[in-house]
Amino acid sequence: MARLRAGKENAGSFIRDFRNFLQQGNVVDLAVAVVIGGAFGKVVDALVSFVMGQLLTPTLKSLGIDQINQWPAGNFLVALINFVVISFVVFSIIRTMQSMKRQEAAAKPEATPDPQMLLAEAAQRLAKALESRQI
Repeated sequence: MARLRAGKENAGSFIRDFRNFLQQGNVVDLAVAVVIGGAFGKVVDALVSFVMGQLLTPTLKSLGIDQINQWPAGNFLVALINFVVISFVVFSIIRTMQSMKRQEAAAKPEATPDPQMLLAEAAQRLAKALESRQI
């Protein structure tokens, strides 16, 4: 009986923890990033295939190949260029975000000290001054 009760409590705790995990903003942000990243990858793939196809058309025609995907190293070349383009875009976004954070931190004024803390420090200095003068 005690094992059953402990099992139910553990299951309830697990479900509660899982629900809290899902409700955190990070999970939703990650899901959105994965969806947008997948769509962005498809756009980059289409763009690279189109550009590479246009740039390599004369070479491919001389080899008797109609599309870059028919070339033995074509798929690898397209995937490699996709990787480089996506990596460059991600790097640019991260670098821009870091720059914005640095500018925001530099523009942020110094935090004003707590008036109660200043008053307490002044009172301590006054007490020390009075003690040193033995008043």
